[in-house]
Amino acid sequence: MASLRYLWLNRAQFSLGSVDFFRAWGKRLFALPELLIRNSRRRKLISKGAVIHETAEIGEVRIAGGFKYLSVGRQTFLGRIKMNIHERVAIGNNVCINDGVELLTASHDVCDPNWGQVKAAIFIEDYVWIGTGAMILPGVRIGKGAVIGARAVVSKTVAPGRIVVGNPAKVLDRSRSDKLSYNPCEFLAANRAWLIG
Repeated sequence: MASLRYLWLNRAQFSLGSVDFFRAWGKRLFALPELLIRNSRRRKLISKGAVIHETAEIGEVRIAGGFKYLSVGRQTFLGRIKMNIHERVAIGNNVCINDGVELLTASHDVCDPNWGQVKAAIFIEDYVWIGTGAMILPGVRIGKGAVIGARAVVSKTVAPGRIVVGNPAKVLDRSRSDKLSYNPCEFLAANRAWLIG
């Protein structure tokens, strides 16, 4: 969740004793355990060397490899995902990565008789939406506003605003608007309890 400090400073305020006041504080107290868990996850990743913005939402992220290679921008949501990090993973702002997604920055060269490791960074630009169960392979750059469909396997760069689906991922004939302005984190109940009431 967004940091406690951020939520406190940006909380919706209501007249003391009003129905809205009690409703908002009831929601906030109910959501507090989830809020504390998500903040704990962020602090743990930061303590291991990751760079994560205070408004990023961190779900149950499993990381193998170097935490120092991970950076996550503001108002970005990471669900229950898995990352094998051997090179840089840079995730931009307002990104939504759904449950079951895997990010892999290393593999083995099948043409190498010694089966040598091949490593390459992953770059996910602003407003990208990665659907449930997708897999992003080493060296992929996903352009601003692109959408990766559920269960897609992405092995090549995706241009900004493009929508890709399938295994291997193929580009659809349509694309997203280039004027995106949403915050994927504002839809989470615990955030709404603080920011809206």
